[in-house]
Amino acid sequence: MSDLLAQISPAWPFIIAGLIAAPVRMSLVRKGLALMAPIAAFIIWMSVPSGDHTGGVIELGPFVLETFRFDGLSRIWGLVFIIAGFINAIYGLHQKDRIEDVFGLIYAGAALGAVFSGDLLTLFFFWELTAISSVFLIWASRSAVSFKAGLRYLAIQVLSGVLLLTGAVFQVAETGSWAFNEIGLDGPGGIFIFLAFGIKAGFPLLHNWIQDAYPKATIVGTVMLSGFTTKLAIYALARGFAGTEILIWIGMIMTAFPVFFAVIENDLRKVLSYSLNNQLGYMVVGVGVGTELAINGAAAHAFVHIIYKGLLFMSMGAVLMRTGTAKASELGGLYKSMPLTAVCCLIGAAAISAFPLFSGFVAKAMILSALAYEASYHAIYFIPWVVLIFSSAGVLEHAGIKVPWFAFFAHDSKRRVREAPANMLIAMLIAAFLCIFLGVNYGVLYDLLPYGPSYEPYTGEHILTQMQLLMAAIFAFAFLVRMKWYPAEMKAENLDTDWIYRRLGDGFFRWLFSVTGRLTASLANLWTTIRTRLGGRMFNAFSPMGALSRDIPSGLLAIWASGLLAIVLIIAYLAP
Repeated sequence: MSDLLAQISPAWPFIIAGLIAAPVRMSLVRKGLALMAPIAAFIIWMSVPSGDHTGGVIELGPFVLETFRFDGLSRIWGLVFIIAGFINAIYGLHQKDRIEDVFGLIYAGAALGAVFSGDLLTLFFFWELTAISSVFLIWASRSAVSFKAGLRYLAIQVLSGVLLLTGAVFQVAETGSWAFNEIGLDGPGGIFIFLAFGIKAGFPLLHNWIQDAYPKATIVGTVMLSGFTTKLAIYALARGFAGTEILIWIGMIMTAFPVFFAVIENDLRKVLSYSLNNQLGYMVVGVGVGTELAINGAAAHAFVHIIYKGLLFMSMGAVLMRTGTAKASELGGLYKSMPLTAVCCLIGAAAISAFPLFSGFVAKAMILSALAYEASYHAIYFIPWVVLIFSSAGVLEHAGIKVPWFAFFAHDSKRRVREAPANMLIAMLIAAFLCIFLGVNYGVLYDLLPYGPSYEPYTGEHILTQMQLLMAAIFAFAFLVRMKWYPAEMKAENLDTDWIYRRLGDGFFRWLFSVTGRLTASLANLWTTIRTRLGGRMFNAFSPMGALSRDIPSGLLAIWASGLLAIVLIIAYLAP
């Protein structure tokens, strides 16, 4: 039995459960499938023999598809995706939306399928399946705003898939193999694939789909979206582009710029979306450094980030469900009505801020240490190290303090609501427990890492440095709020570089369509005029009553014939 399970990717229980759930009208049955799928996937994950393993090989003519590659890198990503799928299933038990149930399962399965893909063709299939299935979690909100956001989201995700397939074709032409291993940027195939991964990872200028779409998805859908797509991209970068130096600088920018947008953003779910972009930057830096410690750090950070970011989105989802808003300007004082949700949010905030004894500390420290080690040999890397330190303080300010402060403790909004439903609380408590458990028992996490445990996070230097940074950020926030210098929460929508296509681009195409419409109408009028006049003249010439139907004197015809004959003779004489 174990040999059979070792040939099956953990993705299939999710996908099959989603397909079975599609025609089922009873919500209870769909919820049962949603809970059983991650359990079945975990059993398969546990059944795989130790060490590297390949299974699920499918031969389609000249193509050999490797649907299940289990090694150090895919193992840890696969496990955290399964955990996320289980927590999401519990969190969504109260919902009775068939679209959410079906496509949530398929989406989680597609992400797992991509992680365990051993070739670029299989990766492309699951890559596109994540895009197609996840967009329904946005459209499930059933609003005009979410529909438009979903279209923008789908366009950028499909573009990523097109770039991936284009790069894969180039890669096969160069290497003769579809294998998904180290790729690099030496050829055009690598560049196309790099851009495809960069879109899903939220590279600068390619990131806006995260802040645009995630806050507009359903309450449960946002939690699902936060866990899979972007972390799948980090996995793909770690698999294909580990040690690519430009990733250090890209990741550095990713950690810094979201901080400023998050500070002034009013929608707390959008604040968390910016924070997600910031956290991805740390992982990208780790992949760019490319050493064993750095890759371990990126993998560990992806693992804990899925859990604590999901916890923060779950807490804000509970607030949105009970109050009808996630706007900081409309919230406050909810700790009185939703104390358990507030506690879970604070635990998630401590984890993302990398407080000692919380999961973020034991993961982020690895990336910073790996970068600091490289900076000791290459002084230029001191710049990204400083930026990452600054961004760590920024994370505490907006995700660690701002989100729980304005939702639960700031000005009392006088809202008195019920606590979150029991299933949502259970999901949040599981995630909160993991945030603390992994921070204290970090050896459990380190044993899952691709290169094994080789790091001690709780040294005096690490703890002292981090606590100094955190205390400074807390003091700065308190000082700014006390002096009333902290940016006021305004009922407005902040745009960053998505203004290019949502305002400038939209205006340009509207102008282009207007000009094209007018030009088309003018050409149509011109054609109508020409056709009318030309048709009239041809009628006058060739109709039975036209000029050519009248009797013409034979002498005149003879003169015309002689003239034409003379012209032909002259041309024939002069021709060489």
